[in-house]
Amino acid sequence: MWDWFSAPDYWAARFAVQHLLAIGYLVGFLSAARQFRGLLGERGLTPIPRFLAHVPFSQSPSLFYLHYSDRFFAGVSWAGVIGSLLALVVDRAPLWAWIVLWLVLWLLYLSIVNVGQIWYSFGWESLLLETGFLAIFLGPGSIEPPAPVLWLLCWLLFRVEFGAGLIKLRGDSCWRDFTALYYHHETQPMPGPLSRWFHRLPRPLHKVEVVANHGAQLVVPFLLFAPQPAATVAALIIVATQGWLMVSGNFAWLNLLTITLAFSAMGSWLLHWVTPDPPPPTDPPRWFVTAVLAVTVVFVVLSYWPVRNMLGQRQVMNRSFNKLHLGNTYGAFGSMTRTRYEVIFEGAADSGADWLEYEFKGKPGDPRRRPPQVAPYHLRLDWLMWFLAISPSYGRTWLPKLVEALLRNEAHVLRLLRHNPFPESPPMLVRAELYRYRFTTRAERRETGAYWMRSRVGDFLPPLALEDLE
Repeated sequence: MWDWFSAPDYWAARFAVQHLLAIGYLVGFLSAARQFRGLLGERGLTPIPRFLAHVPFSQSPSLFYLHYSDRFFAGVSWAGVIGSLLALVVDRAPLWAWIVLWLVLWLLYLSIVNVGQIWYSFGWESLLLETGFLAIFLGPGSIEPPAPVLWLLCWLLFRVEFGAGLIKLRGDSCWRDFTALYYHHETQPMPGPLSRWFHRLPRPLHKVEVVANHGAQLVVPFLLFAPQPAATVAALIIVATQGWLMVSGNFAWLNLLTITLAFSAMGSWLLHWVTPDPPPPTDPPRWFVTAVLAVTVVFVVLSYWPVRNMLGQRQVMNRSFNKLHLGNTYGAFGSMTRTRYEVIFEGAADSGADWLEYEFKGKPGDPRRRPPQVAPYHLRLDWLMWFLAISPSYGRTWLPKLVEALLRNEAHVLRLLRHNPFPESPPMLVRAELYRYRFTTRAERRETGAYWMRSRVGDFLPPLALEDLE
């Protein structure tokens, strides 16, 4: 009687989705635990208590409206870490325990995102929440996977890929004349160790990459709903393209989650080689069937807004249409920057001393430093520094506080940086300079050992002392 509801051939697919998603949650909670004090803590750049005082619960539901302290936020983050580890190892728990575990993970991360302000405004935050909510209803390994939830995961993957493809095609002309990758690897928010190598590939190959990207995002997603083995082939193409993006740049856990979703379309004929054997089939209880069908109806209704956005003339990227971050629209790089600019902070012990440079963990700074591999971890301040170089307006809520933190040597903020040139006592002055960066040619790399060539453009912030801020 449950043939229409269960999908026994996708037991391995559910196993893969569950474990990869648990890793995504683990990275997300670790990122929150290790960075929140400097960004969002009581003495951070945009303190959560100030946010809670001005934004009502109805606009941003979160556990932190019940209570906030830095210690409580740390407890929520580390509880999420522990829960993520449990989700990695608890596969055949009772159904009720499975639902409680994944529901708690979702509620904890939703609470963080909804008070995270500009630091949590990235599309992969909503993607983690939407995927995590659907995972609540995937069920443990003791029951057969519910087909409606697998369809919803494929539908979410379709929106991620097709929405990203549409925004590119409608956006910057370089996607239509196939020249986008002339610039992308050099100007992306946070290049990785191999980004320079990708940038130096022959330009005809860059055009082939753009054509392949259009195919992977505008054509292949439709095959996710085709019969097997076509759906598995489509999923493998998406996995391959996302793997390409992972090794060519740092996009937090966006690629990991997209790969996670792709596994929901893969048949057991492929995955059974790398997953355990399923237990004897067990029919799900009627209340669970009812809950899954109710969730399916809700997501069908919520799909109206992202579909309208994709079909509309003014498509937007990475928009949540509700405070629960369900039924979102996704997309990236509808506009391509052609030139890379970086804001470089410097300090001086007094008005006549040398200016010494602050170094960030992930973003370009020292031209001789090789771009690091950061993803799937997310360095939030480094990403906002990329936006700051595009427009100072991105720093209006946090830039003055960052300058003050540097002038005071505030440890909780300085821990977000890689190098503080004033470890003993704070500088008297801090300034910010704007530089243009480009990858070195092969000859320049051999001659100088540098990965970047940079040239000063001008002042971004004049020399500032504490009294200037006051």
